[in-house]
Amino acid sequence: MKRLLLSLMGVALIGSLAIAQATLTDEERSKAMEHLKTTNAELLKTVKGLSEAQLNYKPTEDAWSIANCVEHIAISENNIFGIVQMTLQNDPDPSLRSEVKMSDDQVIGLIQSREQKIKTRPEFEPTGKFGDYKGSLSEFKNKRKENMKFVKSSQDDLRNRYFDFPFGKVDAYQVVLFMSGHTKRHTDQIKEVMADAGFPGS
Repeated sequence: MKRLLLSLMGVALIGSLAIAQATLTDEERSKAMEHLKTTNAELLKTVKGLSEAQLNYKPTEDAWSIANCVEHIAISENNIFGIVQMTLQNDPDPSLRSEVKMSDDQVIGLIQSREQKIKTRPEFEPTGKFGDYKGSLSEFKNKRKENMKFVKSSQDDLRNRYFDFPFGKVDAYQVVLFMSGHTKRHTDQIKEVMADAGFPGS
């Protein structure tokens, strides 16, 4: 009986270690990396070569300029990835997995859609935090590089750690996709500014 008990404890221990050490699949890692690279490249291509007048143009008085959008993206790259780091302070909990209702593609689609406009929280507002447009862009590029390095090499269990957004519970892997989709959302906003009839030609 004692031997059986020890054996069962051993199985339970191995099981718990397996849960704690669960890592992203190759497919999950590849999907996140590809999305991060794509949204990074699209933003940089969109803002390349813009003049000061173009960067600071606002379609309306209360609208954001392209420079404002880039600063917001840089702030968000820091703050949203901070959520991932925060989830890593907790042990993985597979028992909460069923509370994650949205698929990865649904999370991406939700944040990328420009159909519903949402006022950002004060800590995400552009206020000249990085000095100027060049400082904002540099901050984004450096942080995105760090974040991609994390996703490429992390052995953390990102599927069994969670965060509660207003729209529902997501896992830490989905937070990464949300962050990347957020970049796409505001790159599209930049394109809307550039398509405005009053946008400077140079």
